[in-house]
Amino acid sequence: MSNSLSFQTFRSEFPVIEKTLYLDSAHQTPLPNFVRSALMQFLSEGSEAAGPKPLWVSRVQEARTRVAEMLNGAADEIAFTKNTSEGLNIAANAVPLPPGSTVLMLEGDHPNNAYAWLNQTRKGVNVRFLGIRDDEVASADTFAPHIDASTKVISLSHVTFHAGQRHDIESIGKLCAERGIYLVVDAMQSVGVLPVDVKKLGISVLAAGCHKGLYVPQGLGLLYVRRELQELQPAYLAMSGMARPPADFVARADDMDVRQDASRFEIGNLNLPAIQALLTSLDVVRRIGLPEIERHVLHLGDRLMAGLDRLGVALVGPRERTSRAHIYVMELPVQPWMHCFSEQSVRVSPERGGVRISFGAFNSEDDVERVLALMANATLPGKQH
Repeated sequence: MSNSLSFQTFRSEFPVIEKTLYLDSAHQTPLPNFVRSALMQFLSEGSEAAGPKPLWVSRVQEARTRVAEMLNGAADEIAFTKNTSEGLNIAANAVPLPPGSTVLMLEGDHPNNAYAWLNQTRKGVNVRFLGIRDDEVASADTFAPHIDASTKVISLSHVTFHAGQRHDIESIGKLCAERGIYLVVDAMQSVGVLPVDVKKLGISVLAAGCHKGLYVPQGLGLLYVRRELQELQPAYLAMSGMARPPADFVARADDMDVRQDASRFEIGNLNLPAIQALLTSLDVVRRIGLPEIERHVLHLGDRLMAGLDRLGVALVGPRERTSRAHIYVMELPVQPWMHCFSEQSVRVSPERGGVRISFGAFNSEDDVERVLALMANATLPGKQH
């Protein structure tokens, strides 16, 4: 098998494109053949070999290494969770937050990030939301004026689901390093779509799910925890997270040390079939190349925006390449347009400011032209005539 993979070959792995114009990867990506094959292999191993758990567990360790390579972290900084929300809640409960501490967030960011930190207000933590426009990108300058001695955490999405902003995490990371603040990042919309370098970006904790840019069914998440942050301790304990798990399976109150790697945050058995699928997905994404995927979705966005300009349809989020990725929200009335797209077997999502188109690496220029042609020929509100 070649080390490189073309977008055309990758596209052929998605049977859904034969029936649907799929433009909804920010919601979830369709199941590709290579993931289906990996899951079928797992099921065959389970039925024919009565569950070869040592083999499956070895793949977990291999997956940690592969995820770490993708993020420029280390394998011992990677844990597996159920989803992004669980990872963010792990972070919110692990960071030392004495009463009076302040967490800074962005107004309108994903609610599950907000709820994770708002839940800490019952312990005396203050959560402050900073307002920005949908076409504005957050940077260190957004947060710096609001930092004081009580500020312990800044938490935000890398790429937003509702307007597609790609926030300047690197400048925020440098600010956090200078001020001794934890930076917790929701990378659900960026892993598998953009290069994400946790060291360069200065991230303390990163949480993401695998059902979008990594093509795995829902139920598996990634958690990166910087190795040096040993003060971050799990709110829940299981034998798998203990430094010295008892060989006789008898818990001992006098030996409660937890592991010093990120797996201290894992609870019991992991989603083994999804991790096996993830291994295959990571290999495919590596063969295409994350910089190439980024260039591809940005190119599709360029073509979409040019077409929207011709149609007189406004974009809700930012237009600059460095400020966006694969998510584009069109300022259109939701109800008539969602019905129109559905009638034509076009998969998109309703969003706060209109209708969201989001690209995956499997999308093509032809997909963009098809949706623009549909919009040009439709007789609906929200377009110029």
